[in-house]
Amino acid sequence: MLGKFKFWKDTPETVSEEEIVKGQIPNHIAIIMDGNGRWAKKRSLPRTAGHHEGMKVVKRITKLSSRLGVKTLTVYAFSTENWKRPEDEVNYLLRLPEEFMGAFLPELIEENVQVRIMGNKDAIPAHTLNAVEKAVRETKNNTGLILNFALNYGGRAEIIQAVNSILSDYKSDALTHEVNEDIFSKYLMSEGLPDPDLLIRTSGEIRLSNFMLWQLAYTEFWFSDVLWPDFREKHLLEAIQAFQKRGRRFGGI
Repeated sequence: MLGKFKFWKDTPETVSEEEIVKGQIPNHIAIIMDGNGRWAKKRSLPRTAGHHEGMKVVKRITKLSSRLGVKTLTVYAFSTENWKRPEDEVNYLLRLPEEFMGAFLPELIEENVQVRIMGNKDAIPAHTLNAVEKAVRETKNNTGLILNFALNYGGRAEIIQAVNSILSDYKSDALTHEVNEDIFSKYLMSEGLPDPDLLIRTSGEIRLSNFMLWQLAYTEFWFSDVLWPDFREKHLLEAIQAFQKRGRRFGGI
């Protein structure tokens, strides 16, 4: 059994971009960016320093994903559970998208990246939402990689919201058909996006943490002990290489 977990972990091989693009590239990669706080603690720095360093990694991984031909990159930026953290850390986390977009938006436009957001917008501070929605507007016509931020997002809340919307549409006769998987997916916050092919989680934790619970049904998982601020291009290449070695049967033979 332990061998299976080793299969999911980092591989010692060195792999190049040239090798990776010869194989199947995941259309959609989702990332749980874990370990910012522990990275900072190891260096006797405030947790916010880890989050700031992690923001730089998002930039590098977005650029590499775009070069490789990944169609969608979803990053778990702030969960519905993150509100339980200390107030100063929450405030800092919700300032990061503003800082990220302010510094990186011109490059995103130049790279032909389209920005999207999924999550409950109601509780997000105006300064955060304004920064992200500005990036969404200014990149909406871009046709390259979709950079999808899961912000104030929770998988269970998403499913409950979808069910309530379906019930409401039934009552108003806006929906008259029996619900199937395709119809249900249209009520999710990820509507219009393919389900992730590959999920990456850093920092050694092996759980989903309420992330894309419906969409990850047939996703390949890759867990790494590397803390997110230390995640480099080589680690993404290793994850994709592991993905390329998997046999994806979707319940078939």
